[in-house]
Amino acid sequence: MRDLSGVFKAYDIRGVVGEQVDADLVRATGSAFARLVGGPTVVVGHDMRDSSPGLAAAFAEGVNAEGVDVISIGLASTDMLYFASGSLDVPGAMFTASHNPAKYNGIKLCRAGAAPVGQDTGLNTMRAEIEAETPVKHTGAPGSVETRDLLSGYAEHLRTLVDLSGIRPLKVVVDAGNGMGGHTVPVVLDGLPLAVTPMYYELDGTFPNHEANPLDPANIVDLQAKVREVGADIGLAFDGDADRCFVVDENGDPVSPSAITALVAVRELAKDPGGTVIHNLITSNAVPEIVREHGGTPVRTRVGHSFIKQEMATTGAIFGGEHSAHYYFRDFWKADTGMLASMHVLAALGEQDRPLSELTREYNRYAASGEINSTVDDQAGRLAAIKAEFGGRDGVELDELDGLTVRLPGGAWFNLRASNTEPLLRLNVEAADDAAVAALRDEVLAVVRA
Repeated sequence: MRDLSGVFKAYDIRGVVGEQVDADLVRATGSAFARLVGGPTVVVGHDMRDSSPGLAAAFAEGVNAEGVDVISIGLASTDMLYFASGSLDVPGAMFTASHNPAKYNGIKLCRAGAAPVGQDTGLNTMRAEIEAETPVKHTGAPGSVETRDLLSGYAEHLRTLVDLSGIRPLKVVVDAGNGMGGHTVPVVLDGLPLAVTPMYYELDGTFPNHEANPLDPANIVDLQAKVREVGADIGLAFDGDADRCFVVDENGDPVSPSAITALVAVRELAKDPGGTVIHNLITSNAVPEIVREHGGTPVRTRVGHSFIKQEMATTGAIFGGEHSAHYYFRDFWKADTGMLASMHVLAALGEQDRPLSELTREYNRYAASGEINSTVDDQAGRLAAIKAEFGGRDGVELDELDGLTVRLPGGAWFNLRASNTEPLLRLNVEAADDAAVAALRDEVLAVVRA
């Protein structure tokens, strides 16, 4: 049997085109997905990578073979695919490898209403069927393919959720990273009181200017420089499939995604007092503090969109945020959309007169290390060593919701998690100031890398 363990990930399907992902695999995946969801229709979108249109077409063939119809929306951001799945109430498939380099491609899948499909909610079932070469079960006529343009509908829906028409004029720089933001942002922001300076809007899956991963500081250098050069009020950077958005202020300084989570949470709580807000366990302590201060209920969860979305469904949460710059909205079918988050930030900025650096200062309460990766041969052994090192200290609290989180007296904490796909341990540290972060970081890394 074919081993697909390297392709079927926790939340999606992803691999090197021609080596791990090809038309035959994608066609079989389409048939398996059609059997999983049961039809009668699946919506399919794709990003700007050279391999995406062909793979999307092969997937549609597999879906059609099981007698299920396909609605093809063509070029789309991932959150536009979620809009299609939610508004049409049908399962969906998005062809993208997000921020990965050009040689990669993959599929993000969802059930009707943009409900996530992960390992435990369908991916493992599909993988087993494909590995066993399960034949097509449908014996009647194949399904059909219908093409629809949903870009304007997507833009109109977002603009019903955040009204930017009455804000003060703002100068905005947008770095689309040659990804799908170059397709969606101009339509969403058209006609608003925004003077937009576009960067790298040309759709190019080879990413000729920089990788489309704004969480890597190297990839926002151009945006920072342009914001300073033109005297912009704000800079926005989108990843390859435009479901994540990273923000820089008028000085070109990055705004922490935890601060954005807190800012948007406050706005959502103003609309829905007493609501629940989800945050993953590596967001800043400031997030649950601010949620409580504004009358909300914070709920802490594991890292990863399937966990966030499941917790949102369970709790009826109005909003959720991750430190990776994924932002989830109840009013967007509990799905993540960087575009909607960026519109909230633009609204918050434009509804008052302070610069963004001052506006976000109240949401930045602590210093953080960012995510630090260490290559280790024995992930479990190193985690056990950290647990032994810190577990016996007075006043230290441990939990293992996702990896190991260690809380120290005085409020400092760190989380150490194993990667699902690589021999890495990922460390995040937060403390009162940079010096305290550095000291705790070095102490932990000395044990991890011993």
